[in-house]
Amino acid sequence: MAKTSSDSPRSVVHATFCIERNYPASPAQVFQALTEPAAKAKWFTGGSGYTLLAREMDVRPGGREHLKGRWQTGVVSTFDAVYHDVVADERIVYAYEMHLDDRKISVSLATLELKPAGTGTRLVMTEQGAFLDGYDDADSRERGSNFLLDALGNSLK
Repeated sequence: MAKTSSDSPRSVVHATFCIERNYPASPAQVFQALTEPAAKAKWFTGGSGYTLLAREMDVRPGGREHLKGRWQTGVVSTFDAVYHDVVADERIVYAYEMHLDDRKISVSLATLELKPAGTGTRLVMTEQGAFLDGYDDADSRERGSNFLLDALGNSLK
């Protein structure tokens, strides 16, 4: 995890990444796993060493999602998203902030595109991030996103 310091000067580092996955499920099934709270709770988590503190989800234009948890180190991470565009079985666009404890570490725009691929679905995730005030760790965010998309795939089996 990248370090931040309250004494560090204000800064912004931008990064963009794109990840693609093919899933053996229909676009409707993938969309449901992304937007239905119980289905998303199966894969969108911190994994071992993570204790869930709060989860709320309302996927629609203007809707919000909130996920908060404590890592075994004691650090609390918070994901707060606002959905801007939701097209059933095709596309989701949302902006989100990430916090570690009370410190905002990033603001990102994420786009998920679902495209039929044979009998399954090709998911294309594009994320544009602004990493704030010394928290320059876009590689870690991309690794975390890969982990989550693999977990999504496992939930669809």
